[in-house]
Amino acid sequence: MASIASDSTRTTSVRVTLWLLLIVYIFNFIDRQIVNILAEPIAQDLGLSDTQIGLMTGLAFALFYTALGLPIARYSDRPTTIRPRLIAVALATWSLMTALCGMAQNFVQLLLARIGVGVGEAGCTPPAHSLIADIVPPERRSSALAFYALGIPIGTLLGMLIGGVLADLFGWRMAFLIVGLPGVGLAFLVWFVLKDPRQSQTAEALQQQSRDTLPMGKALKTVMGSRAFVLLLAAGSAAAFLSYGKTTWTTIFLQRTHGLTPGEVGLWFGLINGAAGILGTLLGGYIADRFGATNRRHVLTAPAIGMVVAAPLAFLAYQASSWPMALALLFIPTLCNSLYYGPTYSAAQGLVPIRARAIAAAALLFFQNLIGLGLGPLFFGMLSDFLRPEYGDESVRYVLYGAAFLGLIPAFFFWRCSLHLNTELDQKG
Repeated sequence: MASIASDSTRTTSVRVTLWLLLIVYIFNFIDRQIVNILAEPIAQDLGLSDTQIGLMTGLAFALFYTALGLPIARYSDRPTTIRPRLIAVALATWSLMTALCGMAQNFVQLLLARIGVGVGEAGCTPPAHSLIADIVPPERRSSALAFYALGIPIGTLLGMLIGGVLADLFGWRMAFLIVGLPGVGLAFLVWFVLKDPRQSQTAEALQQQSRDTLPMGKALKTVMGSRAFVLLLAAGSAAAFLSYGKTTWTTIFLQRTHGLTPGEVGLWFGLINGAAGILGTLLGGYIADRFGATNRRHVLTAPAIGMVVAAPLAFLAYQASSWPMALALLFIPTLCNSLYYGPTYSAAQGLVPIRARAIAAAALLFFQNLIGLGLGPLFFGMLSDFLRPEYGDESVRYVLYGAAFLGLIPAFFFWRCSLHLNTELDQKG
């Protein structure tokens, strides 16, 4: 009976941890993505070019997010680090910096505030992934990480919806303030409610684990020594480049080409993008666990196939003459492009030793965010500025035409990585 009670308590603790981490990640993406729906009114108010929009929405955030991600992950991998407290401090930081975005009076001030958001958010996912990998068995890891990853579509949906409505009602400055401040209260909840399994270990055990902790250089060498992990980096980075770039510029495309307000884009595109993202993320984790159990290659089969299917449908969506048709056609491509998150991060955790799990997550995040979030919106913005003299406001549409078929690049790398999974996945202690 005592064993049954203990198992029940452990299961409840795992569920509480997963749900609270999901809520934190939702806040993470609300604060990260709200700037996309507010970009056009900000640009009009502050007189920004498309290139400056790309810098503000992407590179300013990503440079500091990626630069701090690896040392924070290294700190998270230390046996004496209480990961929920690290997450709580990070949450409070990025929430306050989001609120400060609303007080910016010029491009430089806004850029600095966005950098602050990136600094805070660097302390969220590496310790969260490490914590989840410690409390969830390998056979359920894809589903657990996919559940955590629901924060991406839900947070993006809420960021667009809430940000758009608040911008229409009160202006973009108030939208930042209203969205940013509640995260500070959530940070206190995370600090006092979430528990780290390390807290139940003896001092002697923690000291032994500290002696066994891999130095940063050795940890990175171990992580990058996996051929499958390197291919996974290429696949995840290319997928993120397109995802962040298309999300930012689709919101602007709907405003410039189809004449929607920020609130209308937040509502309709937010709902379509969010619903498809939620379904795709859950489905990707389920397929990876279901079919990967019999053949490890199939952990990444769905992302590879999904991105091939998405390419022509996305092209048709950007060609549509009406915004309802465009949004309807975007549902399936968005779903297909969302299949990769759970399988990708589950595979990353299974390709490295336990002592390097946070470093593995941070390395993947480093490339995904530097190349994806940092360069995706910026590259699309620069290309739009280049095409604008000839196409005017339609320049964004032509940029998105090309982006649709670039999805074949991550599809190729996911397929190549899958060929190595039977020999490399979950083979390290």
